[in-house]
Amino acid sequence: MHKKLFLPAKSCLTCKRDFIWRKKWQGCWEQVLYCSERCRRNKLKPDSAK
Repeated sequence: MHKKLFLPAKSCLTCKRDFIWRKKWQGCWEQVLYCSERCRRNKLKPDSAK
């Protein structure tokens, strides 16, 4: 059996792509909202949503 098939996944708030759990996010998975640093920097502002 391959363990990586059963990793949790989330959808990025910026680009809406799905991304999977990574070991570096082991302690903070609940706070991870973006798939990459680029998406985090370009996050949507609540004011700009029209």
